Amino acid sequence: MSTLQDAPPEAPRRLSLPVATLIGLLALAAALGVGHLIAGFVGYTASPFIAVANYVIDHSPTAVVKWAERTLGTWDKPVLKLGLGVVLVLFALVAGQLSRRTPRAGQVLVAVLGVAGVAAVYVRSDLGQVSLLAPVAALVAGLAVFTFLHRLALPVDVVGERGFDRRKFLRAGVGVAAGSGIAAVVGQVAGTSKNAEDSRAAVGPLVPARTAPPLPADADFAKLGSPPFLTPNADFYRIDTALVVPQIRTEDWSLKIHGMVDREVSFSYADIRNRPLVERRVTLTCVSNEVGGPLISNATWLGVDLVDLLDQAGVQPGAEQMFATSVDGWTCGTPANVALDPDRGAMLAIGMNGEPLPVEHGFPARIVIPGLYGYVSATKWVESLEFTRWDARQAYWLSRGWAEQAPIKTESRIDTPHGFAGVTAGKVRLTGTAWAQHTGIAKVEVRLDQGPWQPATLAAEVSKDTWRMWWIELDVPKGTHQASVRATDQDGYTQTENRADPVPDGATGWHSVTLDAR
Repeated sequence: MSTLQDAPPEAPRRLSLPVATLIGLLALAAALGVGHLIAGFVGYTASPFIAVANYVIDHSPTAVVKWAERTLGTWDKPVLKLGLGVVLVLFALVAGQLSRRTPRAGQVLVAVLGVAGVAAVYVRSDLGQVSLLAPVAALVAGLAVFTFLHRLALPVDVVGERGFDRRKFLRAGVGVAAGSGIAAVVGQVAGTSKNAEDSRAAVGPLVPARTAPPLPADADFAKLGSPPFLTPNADFYRIDTALVVPQIRTEDWSLKIHGMVDREVSFSYADIRNRPLVERRVTLTCVSNEVGGPLISNATWLGVDLVDLLDQAGVQPGAEQMFATSVDGWTCGTPANVALDPDRGAMLAIGMNGEPLPVEHGFPARIVIPGLYGYVSATKWVESLEFTRWDARQAYWLSRGWAEQAPIKTESRIDTPHGFAGVTAGKVRLTGTAWAQHTGIAKVEVRLDQGPWQPATLAAEVSKDTWRMWWIELDVPKGTHQASVRATDQDGYTQTENRADPVPDGATGWHSVTLDAR
């Protein structure tokens, strides 16, 4: 005689909230793990998670990009990854919750996510068709795991089939979670096995044939509070669209010069390394730098004169822009007349501050052109220079509303004291930085409130292509006051008080700090 304990458990008519939630999360984990695994072998950035994040970067409105750079700085990409992760988790939770009675809705949502991953990889210009294997595999894995776990938890009502077996479901869930984690780790290891740091370490010392002049002792006022004249590589500002820093070994890198040229030419890393190297100090500035902002740094660059490489190709009359492409697909349009100007000092750089380029700053090679904002002059991980007309190709930021021509504007800032500062009434020292790359700074003036402009002491001019430090002492009475700074360049232009947004061609305005003197 059968007992109640011998009877098979009754199949649930719908999933509990925890079980439905777990199914959605495990399906997401499986999709991401398998996608990351396959991407490790067909192209690391083909991982659906990375591809979707890159798509968000590439298609975000200019206002959003500006806000992220201004508010988050170099944390913009980690925050993007975190935000995308949260969105995916919420999507998985919804997929599970909508599938408590039938898997149909969840399967549709999983498929939508999978198709989004496929589309994000498909539109990447730096990925080949084989890279589509990663998001397609992720789509299949996500659907398969969702369907399998749903059937375990809510089996079809057939004669003789047992109902929900909790232990079997948990064992399957643990297996999916473990397998997804292992797949992700293997994909990460495989995808980063071509570590550019090893290649960079093997480059060895880079010795210039033409060295930059020795730095004068008064090139900066760091002891008084100004930044050091040369920015350490670790502190050099970094603004780019690369969610994952490209890992390119020297033996895999080459530069092609093509388009409106007499002859297409290519250079290997050895070709560049074996040329006489030149050393130059150049200050780079980001066009999105707000008035008084930190997105400016200075380094000693080592490389070859770009014009020598271009002469070998023979750029044709009528070429209007040098359309540079990075290995990650990012593009940059530089006015051809600037790139070809032998007096400009444009470089293909392979070294920075006495060592090979750091990977995050463009190793193996990058473009450095003095006097232009970075988005038209400083392509990192460069692999192609195509000469063409402006109406033939639109570079990344040009298509987003930024200017075609982007000479750096004469600007200055107060570095110390910062922002709203409490000071002791009496003599108060201010230090700061001014820049007018490729023109040079002639003078810097500071005033307190609406008082007269007073000349600041300038550091020695190292180059017209580098920033220039300054300091001044002001008599500050008790109370709250505002100190402002302005610079005049060597063409006689004094920076305007009128505030202008960085879009489309760089910010303008006087930088000010508030002094609370007691």
